[in-house]
Amino acid sequence: MDLALSFRLSIAPERLALAALLGVTAGAAVLTSLAKANSQEIGVYSGRHYNTDKALYKQFTKKTGIKVKLLEAKDDALIERIKREGANSPADVLVLADAARLDKAADAGLFRPSRSASLNRDVPANLRESKGLWFGLTRRVRVVVVNPKAVNPSSIRSYADLASPSLKGQLCLRNRKSVYNQSLVADQMILRGDKAASAWVKGMTANVTQPFFSSDTPLIRAVANGQCGVGLVNSYYVARMLAGSNGASDQRLANQVKVRFPDPAHVNITGAGVVKTAKNPEAALRLIEFLASPSGGRGYAEANNEYPLRGFGDNAVLKRLGTFKADGVSAQQMGAKNKAAVALMRAGGWR
Repeated sequence: MDLALSFRLSIAPERLALAALLGVTAGAAVLTSLAKANSQEIGVYSGRHYNTDKALYKQFTKKTGIKVKLLEAKDDALIERIKREGANSPADVLVLADAARLDKAADAGLFRPSRSASLNRDVPANLRESKGLWFGLTRRVRVVVVNPKAVNPSSIRSYADLASPSLKGQLCLRNRKSVYNQSLVADQMILRGDKAASAWVKGMTANVTQPFFSSDTPLIRAVANGQCGVGLVNSYYVARMLAGSNGASDQRLANQVKVRFPDPAHVNITGAGVVKTAKNPEAALRLIEFLASPSGGRGYAEANNEYPLRGFGDNAVLKRLGTFKADGVSAQQMGAKNKAAVALMRAGGWR
């Protein structure tokens, strides 16, 4: 037998054994990696409270193997809780409604910056924080609801019209504590300047004779019942009522008001960021990417009758309300302007 051939044959079993060992090792590594992914769990602190959100988190788990442990509470309570928990916080993701709350959490150092090509693609630049601290997930609009028996709906074309003396005694507003109104005032300060925004606030408060409301839904009822001629509310409150989510009585009332989108319209967001002390930041970012994606975000928006990050979505009730032109103001700018807006509201008599 050829010596070289004899040598190759003699070492073949050893090579085969080595190859088999390497194959087993590689396979074990893959299995370990998969097991690690399947054992991952992230804590989500959310200011939202909808069963459809939970269904969406289950979809995310099914897709990625990453489990979601959810805690739902009021936005400000969640911010304070993470502050108290410090490095021991089980939160990996913090979901908050309104740019002002997201900015508040960022100022408190609760978020860590994240870099994501998919989030840069899916979230418009004016709906995310410039350093990647938080990202918008859904949109809502501050709309005007009108009782057509008291006020001509076509007379309301912009937010400025709410300060018209012709609405004396007809305007109802939610109180100054409402972060939604704070953000609207911040938005108008950015667009129109402090002086014009101050005159606008004073003009509106002069038109208010009813007590300031603590919630949007009772305000819509008051407009429908003729207690007020016109009011300011978030779009999804009207949509909920129109959809019958609050019962037949509220559905009837919602059908009695006309919804006007000021041109241009103030748009706010629900958003999320990776918590600074997150134990699983990569997995946390994957969840935010999923929720901001056209598929995941669609379900997140529909859960609360909100608008997706782009376009107007397929929600039948929202389609009934019509379309709007967003004013394009940066959510980050609005959040940063919150304290100044509150001071301006207080000076203008907004109680």
